[in-house]
Amino acid sequence: MAKTKIDRNVSIYPMPVVLAGAMTGGKPNFLAIGWITRVNYQPPMVAISLSKDHFTSMGIREHKEFSVNFPSLDLLPQTDYCGLVSGRDRDKSRIFTLFHGDLQHAPMIQECPLAFSCTLVNIVELPSNDLFIGEIAEAYAEETCLTRGAPDIAKMAPFTLTMPDNVYWKIGGQAGKAWDAGRALTK
Repeated sequence: MAKTKIDRNVSIYPMPVVLAGAMTGGKPNFLAIGWITRVNYQPPMVAISLSKDHFTSMGIREHKEFSVNFPSLDLLPQTDYCGLVSGRDRDKSRIFTLFHGDLQHAPMIQECPLAFSCTLVNIVELPSNDLFIGEIAEAYAEETCLTRGAPDIAKMAPFTLTMPDNVYWKIGGQAGKAWDAGRALTK
């Protein structure tokens, strides 16, 4: 198939939409982000990429803790709001019911089916963004969103983001079983 050269500022799909949380300016603050990934198996670590000037970035740097909250589709308006306004100007914590685990500077959102708190491991400074790498200290999930004790994506009903069109997408059905779909080719 023929290929067409496109803009190199392309985003990778899927980008799960999450709410990063931190205590900033003495209050809980949340920011909608799509740039998140798991980066280490043991200990479990994630990385989130935030613009250097985001209010949430200041709180993560100060307290060395943050949370990652996975909203379901019913929280799409509140999640989008958290990406539209800055915590410098608006108290975004009031639109959620908050809870804390052992990390007091990593506020989590009760309404999100999955939430975890992280201790900051490293900051990789990039030209426009900072990559915050955190070790998952504890994870919480709604029991109704679990299957055999693990988060079930169908029950969680998360959503993703595509860029540069800036569109949110629902999760579809299963496409295949990992470490099995290509098994016939190993013979």
